Amino acid sequence: MTDYPLKLETKARLNHVSVATLSTALFKRGLRHQVIQDVRPVGAKGRNMVGPAFTLRYIPAREDRNTLAVFRNPEHPQRHAIETCPPGSVMVIDSRRDPRVASAGDILVSRLMVRGVAGIVTDGGFRDAMNIARLEMPAYHSRASSPTNLTNNEAIDINVPIGCGDVAVFPGDILVGDDDSVIVIPAELADEVAEEATEMTAYEDFALEQVMRGASIIGLYPATKEENLARFAEWRRANGR
Repeated sequence: MTDYPLKLETKARLNHVSVATLSTALFKRGLRHQVIQDVRPVGAKGRNMVGPAFTLRYIPAREDRNTLAVFRNPEHPQRHAIETCPPGSVMVIDSRRDPRVASAGDILVSRLMVRGVAGIVTDGGFRDAMNIARLEMPAYHSRASSPTNLTNNEAIDINVPIGCGDVAVFPGDILVGDDDSVIVIPAELADEVAEEATEMTAYEDFALEQVMRGASIIGLYPATKEENLARFAEWRRANGR
């Protein structure tokens, strides 16, 4: 999938940083548009989704090719993707930003979860969204949508570069989702971005604590006063950060 497999240490770091913090770390590297647009969690999980991308691409449906009978074919790209998405990966679906039809439903998403997949993301919608929201596995979509994907979409290809919510997603890119949104990290940057975001998160926690105690953000966020950096160093020692 990629020449940059996700390291356990990197995954552990990404489990504890927000998409907002990661977006700032990527912004510093000139990457401004890595958050998948108009996609949100089906149900809040209180923890991050982290894993390498395994992609599925839809194209506009043509009536002579998209009847319910196609689902009987075990090689149908959607069905085949569900059964071959590697454990620990995140399935990312290019649904052409069309939430009028479902990218998948609760049975297929449940199958991914049982197989050990880390999560699923689509820039379309899910049917049975109320059931998907109750699953342990994180899922992200635009909105609930009941019509079968065959109505407007044809699943055409697996594990190729796609666009999802206006973001380019390459197989093996690292997906991180929290209870706000989902971001795409180029695989080759994952280690350094995770390390920097962990450091940024520690300072943000310190800064928020200071603000809640009445401190001004001037000189604190961002840190431009030496006394704040000194207080932060003391805070880290006291809190084991």
